[in-house]
Amino acid sequence: MSLVRDMKKRVHCDWFLLCTCLLVVGTISSAFGQQLPEAPSSDALKNARHLLNTGQLAEAEKILRAYLDDHLQSADAHFLLGYTLFREQRPKDSLAEYTEGARFQTPQTSDLKIVAADYVVLADYADADKWLTFVTKQDPRDAEAWYLLGRAKYNENRFQEAIQSFQQTLALRPKDVKAEDNLGLSYQGLNRLDDARTAYETAISWQKDSPAKDAQPYLNLGILLIDQDQPSQALPYLQQAAALAPHNPRVLEQLGRAYEALNMRDKAQQELEQAVALAPDASGLHFKLGQIYRRQGMQQQAKEQFDICAKLNSTHSSIETPNPIPQN
Repeated sequence: MSLVRDMKKRVHCDWFLLCTCLLVVGTISSAFGQQLPEAPSSDALKNARHLLNTGQLAEAEKILRAYLDDHLQSADAHFLLGYTLFREQRPKDSLAEYTEGARFQTPQTSDLKIVAADYVVLADYADADKWLTFVTKQDPRDAEAWYLLGRAKYNENRFQEAIQSFQQTLALRPKDVKAEDNLGLSYQGLNRLDDARTAYETAISWQKDSPAKDAQPYLNLGILLIDQDQPSQALPYLQQAAALAPHNPRVLEQLGRAYEALNMRDKAQQELEQAVALAPDASGLHFKLGQIYRRQGMQQQAKEQFDICAKLNSTHSSIETPNPIPQN
C-alpha cells in the first residue's frame, strides 16, 4: 500500500494556504494530543506515547528511532513516528513512515487522517481529498474528518463539495465556529456573497459569550465588506480581529486596507508598518507599505520598500503571494 508519491516543487505559498497549514497542525494535534491511535504495548512505545502527550517531540522521536533499529517491522512504531514527525511539521518524513508502516499493517482511519493532514500541509489537496473521503466513508460520524475534507475541497476550488462537507461537520458538531466560518468562505468562492456574510455573522454570534474567540470570522467578514466597497462597515470587524490576533500580519494588512479606503492614511501606514515588522519576508506587505508611503509623499521610504519587495521577489514569492510567516 503506497501512501507517498513524488511531490511537485511548490514555490508560492499564499496567506490562506499558510493559515490552512497551521490550523491543520493545531487541529489534529489537539484531536490526538491525549488519545493517540492504538496504544502500543511495548514499554518503549508507551514511553514515546507519554512524551508525545506532554509535548516532548524530539525525545519521542529519539526513542522511536532507537526502537525501530531493532524492530524494523513494527507498524505501530512507524505510525507513531509518522505522527511525531507530523507534530514536528515534517510532512514528507511523516508520510514516509506511514508508508513504511503500511507494508506491515493496514493503517486505521485515525492514521489516515494524519496522512491526509500531511498532504494538506504539502498543499497536495487531491491526495488529501482521496484519503479523507476514504475516512468519511469508513466513519461517517467523524466530524473532524469532514471538516478537513471540506478544507481540502475548498483548496481544490470544489466549493459546492466543500459546502457539503462543512454542513456534515455542523450536523455532527453543532455551532462549530471554524466549520461555519469555512462554510462562509466556500459560499464566497461560489460568489454567493449574501450566504457568505450570513455564515460569517453566524460564526461570530456563536462565540459571543466565549472567553476565547476566533479572529478568523471577523477577518473574513471584514474582507468581504471591503471587497463590497463598505470599508466603514468592515472597520469594526477588522478592529475586533486585530484585538483578538494582534500579531497576525494578515489582520493588520486588511485593517490598513480599510483605513486607506477611508482616507485615514496615517492609521493605514501604522498598521502596514506593524505588519511588515511581524513579517519582514512577506514581499507583498513591503509593496503595499511602499504604496502608502508614496501616497503620503514619502518618496525615499517608498523606494526603500519597493527595493526590498523586488529583492524578495527575485528569490521568493510575488508581491501578491507573501512568504510563510508565523501566526499567533
